[in-house]
Amino acid sequence: MMKRLYRSRDNRVLAGVCGGIGDYLNVDPTIIRLLCLLLGFTGTGLLVYIVAAVIIPEE
Repeated sequence: MMKRLYRSRDNRVLAGVCGGIGDYLNVDPTIIRLLCLLLGFTGTGLLVYIVAAVIIPEE
């Protein structure tokens, strides 16, 4: 069975992007959220998060 990337409904803070990526990679979503926070300081991280929230379907 092929694994698919979805935004999480259960493990969400804003849009569920980090929770979905954490589920997909079998990593704690808190680690993904910290990485997104670090990327958010670069300016492009916020844009990438918004695009991911629009593109990645909700489970």
